[in-house]
Amino acid sequence: MSDTTSYQNRALVIEDEAAEVVGLPEGGAFTLLADASHTGGAVSMNRLTLGPGRDGAKPHYHALSTEIFYVLEGEMEFLLGERMTTVARGGLVVVPPRLPHAFGAVPGTGAELVVILTPGVERFEYFRRLGRIQYGLETFEGLLAEQERYDVYFQDAAAWTSRRAR
Repeated sequence: MSDTTSYQNRALVIEDEAAEVVGLPEGGAFTLLADASHTGGAVSMNRLTLGPGRDGAKPHYHALSTEIFYVLEGEMEFLLGERMTTVARGGLVVVPPRLPHAFGAVPGTGAELVVILTPGVERFEYFRRLGRIQYGLETFEGLLAEQERYDVYFQDAAAWTSRRAR
């Protein structure tokens, strides 16, 4: 189901065993659930599992999309603009377009969350690339040229890094 007509005429159903999993270090993973082409551009969605204290994303913003995080397990730290906040299991974070943000599992604990981007952007390849970057198979700098394609505009990470080091 890769075209808009298919989505408009029937619901998208992704069974757990059919979802692609992109492994990350320390037991982490992106589980790819829905790309923009699967939903007529309505949403992109993945499940993210992070090992203890692992970063989920460096500071960035989305020019076009709202990003929604729902914490399934564990605790997450979020940088939202200039504010740091901790969100536990059952918590929800909605980040509007253009608000710089970053997120990661609280040190000493892992986390699992659902991440939704709306309107959707084709991002499955972005997550595959992030997996390769985590394992040293690709450089982060190579991803910088693709910021507009994935609607991810990276910011200076120094403030995030210093806050996470505490």
